[in-house]
Amino acid sequence: MEATESEVYRRLALRHKDEKSRNILNEIAVEEERHEQILAEITGQQVKARKFMVLFHIFLSRVFGLTFAIRLMERAEREISKAYRRLGLTDLADEEDSHENRLTDMLAEKRLDYTGSVVLGMSDALIELTGALAGLTFALQSMKLVALAGLVTGIAAAFSMGASQFLSKRAEEAESSAKIAALFTWLAYLSTVILLISPYLLIHSDSPTYFDLEPHVFALCCTFAIGLLIVAVFNFYVSVVEVQSFRHRFFEMTSILVVVSMISYLIGLGLRSWIGV
Repeated sequence: MEATESEVYRRLALRHKDEKSRNILNEIAVEEERHEQILAEITGQQVKARKFMVLFHIFLSRVFGLTFAIRLMERAEREISKAYRRLGLTDLADEEDSHENRLTDMLAEKRLDYTGSVVLGMSDALIELTGALAGLTFALQSMKLVALAGLVTGIAAAFSMGASQFLSKRAEEAESSAKIAALFTWLAYLSTVILLISPYLLIHSDSPTYFDLEPHVFALCCTFAIGLLIVAVFNFYVSVVEVQSFRHRFFEMTSILVVVSMISYLIGLGLRSWIGV
């Protein structure tokens, strides 16, 4: 791990534009390399960096940002630090602990300023549309009608949410920042809408039953599964970059999602019976 992380930090330093941050990454790379040599002397074994893990962390830094890739490595370093203390290698443990503090000072990615906008768009789309789809599914019991109603509702709501975010942020920040925040909110909302409605577009209403479920019920189950996957992936990302508890965030959002969907389901059944559809 020391050999691998040394190579990762060195490569990340080559990509970083800020000189101070680049120097910090290079210094940590040198320290990790020194730790590797100390362990090699103790064990009598010389190792090399795992190329796959190096490429994996570089890929994460490019797709999800430098902060995410570094925070993910910090998690492993905390375990390394504990192991060093158990082995009596306190100097190495202290240096591993110092890495987190030094890296925290240099991490300031612009994209993280708009995490709140992404959370707003994604969470609103998940809660509102999943609940609406649950109600529409049992009220209409038609794949095409549910997909049509969901798309119209979702796309309109995405523009509405983006506009609301723009007006809200413009009162607090510069207009350029407000536009970017609105764009992030709109993209997060629209992307979530498309993913949630995709089962209703891909599963045919005249298809045979799936697991003894009618096609529209199976489509709703797929929508719930996609919603939970979105919640899990995004909350894992946020828990890593903001050093928070993944379990707490995941169960909180999932609970809200389930409660709203159940209420919408009951409303859909009640309205269907009342109107006589």
